[in-house]
Amino acid sequence: MDLSFLEKLGVIFQYVFSSFLSIEIFMLSLLLFIILTVNLKRKNHFVERLAIGVYIGFLIGILISYTTYVKTCVHSFVKAIMNYVYFPSTVIYFFIIVFVTTMILWTLFSKKMTLFKKIFNYFFFSILYFLFMSFVALAAYDGVDLIDIAKLYQNNTILCFVQISNFILLFWLVFTGFYHLYCFLKKKYG
Repeated sequence: MDLSFLEKLGVIFQYVFSSFLSIEIFMLSLLLFIILTVNLKRKNHFVERLAIGVYIGFLIGILISYTTYVKTCVHSFVKAIMNYVYFPSTVIYFFIIVFVTTMILWTLFSKKMTLFKKIFNYFFFSILYFLFMSFVALAAYDGVDLIDIAKLYQNNTILCFVQISNFILLFWLVFTGFYHLYCFLKKKYG
């Protein structure tokens, strides 16, 4: 598709006003935006809860209206995740390291984070950096072209570094999610 940015906006604008359904979706989204913006000054909790209900209603409406398509999308999403787990991409691995670096900086400068969580983050991020540096050193030493997927998958050691890093990051994400949920519930009900 060889369209400029303005041409792409024109296509979207043309779609928005091409059918009643698209106009209705646009108006509902615009109305919700206006209500939430006006509510910033008033801070009415009922409006915030109503907005959450509307967003959930949108999702339920999509799930009900397009059940077959949603099933196909979920199946494709799970398949893509499984492909990444069994055949990891070095590009995504590099993005994971950028994410980890961002989280390290956030941990370093966070004043609200508990000492336990900081130590936990430092431990896991140090392991991930060790695995990443070992991955890069091994790839350079063995002369593995990271673009050549066939050579990458033939080297079991490199593949293990990437897969274990993914598992450790997933564990960190799950633990962090539950930790924040625990802190939230403790603050609210404790």
